[in-house]
Amino acid sequence: MGMSTGGGGGGLNNEINVTPMIDVLLVLLIIFMVIVPMARKTVDVQLPDPTPVAAPPTESTNIVLEVLPGEKYKINSEEVTKPNLANRLKEIYGPRPDKIIFVKGDSTVTYQDVIFAMDVSRGAGVKVIGITPKPK
Repeated sequence: MGMSTGGGGGGLNNEINVTPMIDVLLVLLIIFMVIVPMARKTVDVQLPDPTPVAAPPTESTNIVLEVLPGEKYKINSEEVTKPNLANRLKEIYGPRPDKIIFVKGDSTVTYQDVIFAMDVSRGAGVKVIGITPKPK
């Protein structure tokens, strides 16, 4: 510990006892080794295949919702007004087994309008919402 016993010439020994510090260090190391893997948060992301195989062109069954300026919307080139958007999406997605939609926002519309379109789509029963990439 910090004292020597025995006869003779001394009194107290002024050396630092490092054993308790090593014990505390090992306990902290074990605590961090257990806590760090549990603290990680993950987000599931579906990335496309980097080398896709070119499939023969087939008839597309994708639904694309375009958000246009002036509170106008297009569903696969069919113009729909804002009040009729929810009803039209429910008509489309009622009988469909795959509930996927792609939202395409015009460059002049606000973020709020695009989010509104996504919310209405989700309310109509859409399970997966995709965003179309910007044209090159």
